[in-house]
Amino acid sequence: RLLTATALFVSQAMLTGESIPLEKYSVPPAAKPASSGRAALELETACFMGTNVVSGTATAVVVATGDATYFGVMARDIVGGRPLTSFDIGINRVSWMLIRFLLVMTPLVFLINGLGKGAWLESLLFAVSVAVGLTPEMLPMIVTANLAKGAVMMARRKSIVKKLNAIQNFGAMDILCTDKTGTLTQNKVILERHLDIHGNEDSQVLELAWLNSFHQTGLKNLLDVAVLEYAEQDELVGKLQHYRKVDEIPFDFVRRRMSVIVRNGNKNLLVCKGAIEEVLALCTSADDNAATPDGIVPFTSEMRREVRAITRDLNEDGLRALAVAYKALPPEDRTYTVSHEQDLVLAGYVAFLDPPKETAREAIAALREHGVDTKIITGDNEVVTRKICKEVGLAVDKAVTGKDVAAMSDAELADTAERTTIFTKMSPMEKSRVIRALQSKGHTVGYLGDGINDAAALKDADVGISVDTAVDIAKESADIILLEKSLLVLEEAVIEGRKTFANIIKYIKMTASSNFGNVFSVLVASIFLPFLPMLPIQLLIQNLLYDISQVSIPWDDVDEDYLKQPRKWDSSGIARFMMFIGPISSVFDIATFIVMWHVFGADSIEKQSLFQSGWFVVGLLTQTLIVHMIRTQHIPFIQSRAATPVILLTASIMAIGIYLPFSPLGAHVGMLPLPEAYFPILVAILLSYCLLTQLIKRLYIRRFDQWL
Repeated sequence: RLLTATALFVSQAMLTGESIPLEKYSVPPAAKPASSGRAALELETACFMGTNVVSGTATAVVVATGDATYFGVMARDIVGGRPLTSFDIGINRVSWMLIRFLLVMTPLVFLINGLGKGAWLESLLFAVSVAVGLTPEMLPMIVTANLAKGAVMMARRKSIVKKLNAIQNFGAMDILCTDKTGTLTQNKVILERHLDIHGNEDSQVLELAWLNSFHQTGLKNLLDVAVLEYAEQDELVGKLQHYRKVDEIPFDFVRRRMSVIVRNGNKNLLVCKGAIEEVLALCTSADDNAATPDGIVPFTSEMRREVRAITRDLNEDGLRALAVAYKALPPEDRTYTVSHEQDLVLAGYVAFLDPPKETAREAIAALREHGVDTKIITGDNEVVTRKICKEVGLAVDKAVTGKDVAAMSDAELADTAERTTIFTKMSPMEKSRVIRALQSKGHTVGYLGDGINDAAALKDADVGISVDTAVDIAKESADIILLEKSLLVLEEAVIEGRKTFANIIKYIKMTASSNFGNVFSVLVASIFLPFLPMLPIQLLIQNLLYDISQVSIPWDDVDEDYLKQPRKWDSSGIARFMMFIGPISSVFDIATFIVMWHVFGADSIEKQSLFQSGWFVVGLLTQTLIVHMIRTQHIPFIQSRAATPVILLTASIMAIGIYLPFSPLGAHVGMLPLPEAYFPILVAILLSYCLLTQLIKRLYIRRFDQWL
């Protein structure tokens, strides 16, 4: 808390992300609103831990230290365990659903076989084999391979993936929150306009601004660098090289201007550049070429009003304007002081902007097309933020300030955040709170930031994204770091994330529905057959071959229409899918039981090997075909074809499955060669299976409006 302050300017960039220093006072200026209604970081009478003094002197009393400070609270939020992301929550729910199914079905199979056949040891081994078959052993491999494939893709586009599950979270993301400075913008001030007193483009104003910026000594600020770079592009420098510097009156935060004195031939020229109001107060004339031959006219009150209106319009357009004035002086080599900054001639204004990145507009439009809304959460003011939104094509429905957020309950903030496009004057904790509020509404939220003040939000987001120019703590908190300036990689990451999710969910739905159908078939067979429908070793071999057929799923193609919208985990949808699709295979399993029993006479314990061989082939082939039936909502092989590795591997497994009963290994595990009459029936069963599955698929999509 400040007790005294003299020309004190403090940079709060560490907490707000904005580089412009703020002036601090021991007593709030009368023009400012009361402190009680404003955010903490807007208080002029307080200095915060972690910020630094740019200039001035002050005396203050320490009112908080360590964790009790604003900086300490922010640091406490960053450290510690990271909250579960949508990927973590989704995969946990699916895993527990499959575990519950396994815990119910395995004892049921054991009891039915044990009570019906009296062979408890065989029944136990068979039940254990069923449990192994129900276990999605390939799930860790499929998930990891999919995520790793996505990370490799991102690496090719010069993006570092620090946490693999961020790839899938990208696909589920439906809201991207982003800081403004350095992420959407270049974090590089450029000279946007150089205007005369009436707001028209004027090269003389640019020449004067260049003289002022070029001839000042010391460290040039971002605005001076912008003037010099613009002049280089405008090929202006050569015209002004003959000016020789005489003296300068340095910048200070009290005067908020600086002047240089240069000589051109037989006269000196004082060029002053600074804050609008401070320079206007020194001007008694204005340069108006349209009014008189020499252009010098009295600076009237009407002209002052016009100047203020023009600069106000510039500010409302998100530009930071400085006034440029000059004064002719005698050709003397002497020391000049502040007293010479009077009776100036106003030449015009230079206006600056931190421009958006070249790819920002295209990236936001691409994200919008893929169902991802963009929201800006910044420490900057609303005027500048609206200007950037306009530049990048982001429609502003509603704007909320950090003060408004602080006054809201969590429920109010959750409702407001969904309807709001830009959040301004936000502190680090308020940014993080907005992220959590959106997550509480079921959204998967990404956050793009590069500053210390973004670290907490990066940590709380489902997917934290930073850039290579970010501070270390931001990169440490992020899941993905973009090494290029282009933001188009965000769209590519979203698409890759959805491909990753699609291939993971394919495996889960294939496995869940196939396993459910198999267990249902096993239960029916166990009730009516005097022998086991399949030996434990045969069941394990079938399960192994089916798992191998799914190894290529991470490299499968995904339908374009599936990639248009965010994709999230839905364990209830998986259970519903399993109940609808699983029994289809059971229909044809039971048909196979009837054929083997009545057509081929495998109706006794002595002929159980033939029965088991016939069901082994049908079961394996229908399981393998389900890979192609489930991978797309369209007609497989005709409207949507699997990737070549998937086709080759599934075809190979089907061939192995047909060959196995004829092989020495088949004989060793209790199989018998199948008669020739079996194979036409096998083809009919498989074709009928595909047709019925496609029919049920159409009905399922029509009723639930989804497939994968």
